[in-house]
Amino acid sequence: MTQMELARQGRITELVRATAEREGVAAEHLAALLAQGRAVIPANRRRSLEEPRAIGEGLTIKVNANLGTSGLASDLESELRKLEAVLAAGADAVMDLSTGGDIPATRRKLLSQCPRPFGTVPIYQAALEAVQESGSVAAMESERLFAVIAEQAADGVDFVTVHAGLTQRAVALAADRVTGIVSRGGSLLACWMRANHAENPLLAEFDRLLEIAREYELTLSLGDGLRPGCLADATDAAQLHELGVLAELVKRCREAGVQAMVEGPGHLPLDQVAANVQVQKSLTGGAPFYVLGPLVTDVAPGFDHITAAIGGAVAGMAGADFICYVTPAEHLGLPTQEEAVQGVIAARIAGHAADLVRQRGARDWDDRMARARCRLDWEGQIGLAMHPETARRIHNRSGRTPDGGCSMCGDLCVFRLNAPPA
Repeated sequence: MTQMELARQGRITELVRATAEREGVAAEHLAALLAQGRAVIPANRRRSLEEPRAIGEGLTIKVNANLGTSGLASDLESELRKLEAVLAAGADAVMDLSTGGDIPATRRKLLSQCPRPFGTVPIYQAALEAVQESGSVAAMESERLFAVIAEQAADGVDFVTVHAGLTQRAVALAADRVTGIVSRGGSLLACWMRANHAENPLLAEFDRLLEIAREYELTLSLGDGLRPGCLADATDAAQLHELGVLAELVKRCREAGVQAMVEGPGHLPLDQVAANVQVQKSLTGGAPFYVLGPLVTDVAPGFDHITAAIGGAVAGMAGADFICYVTPAEHLGLPTQEEAVQGVIAARIAGHAADLVRQRGARDWDDRMARARCRLDWEGQIGLAMHPETARRIHNRSGRTPDGGCSMCGDLCVFRLNAPPA
């Protein structure tokens, strides 16, 4: 039986208990959310997940970091260092999006070093193998795609992005977009569908996908193959058509006892962010919502971790549950280790800002920081910082005044000026 089915029977597993304890909620409450499909705990039964995470309604917002090689940059050791860095920076989950080099070897090595939920996008491997063997994505057979999904699940992958909501009708609706289809997985499937004059195999054979998910306790992340790639394409007919299909697939997942979350839009004007979240939650019956950003402007390459954090905070406040980091390298190239860390921290700031609105008790961290600032307790402040290493580096670079003030105010430190008489 799956975790969802056990929860429906009122049986609370060790995984649920351990995850609930970390989350600070009652195990019975988390089990109820899991039973209803309003929360997921991505944890493949093939491996013992050391640091599980719950994603969903009323829980703290979680952050994902993307890693992986490409055809132009295939350095496994570099990706392993990035993995260590993003985990240290507080990423709750990691996805391997490799499209170059030895993809299975990269995945297995990263997975072996990751104690938190680990995801993939299987079509990348399936499409690359088809290109290498036959010279074309169109040559990819559905058998290969499902074999890759099963292979990755057998390796212990906890969740997979599958763009099963992409239909022939949806692809046609996207034809007049400014940026077309910007999801790599969605684009690969669209190419295959056009060339083969066939429906999306992930949709046509969705029951087969459910069987694999049940066997391995694989969480399905229903991908947004038609997420908007610019503000001009936001909340259009193609995006909404796909979301409607995904809502139906969420129902099928729940009927099969399979955990599922839904991925959300990329580029959105700020005033459309909350509405997108609310529509998703309404159509899917509260399924966990996994958002990329959303990015609220198109003109900040090099700073898109900031544009995404702005959108992520608003999305989280409206009910989004899982934020995929965006790094300064978004739209420009593969991120460096430092850029990956910046992406994690920006997404964590967005998530925490939303949690301060969503959750009672979330402000304790901020209140402790405020008290440390009033005391000019620099070690306390650095210890409480979201990224202590950066806080210490900035504070130490220019020293302090004799009575503990920093270089910003010097002798005019407000906490010294307003301190009560000794």
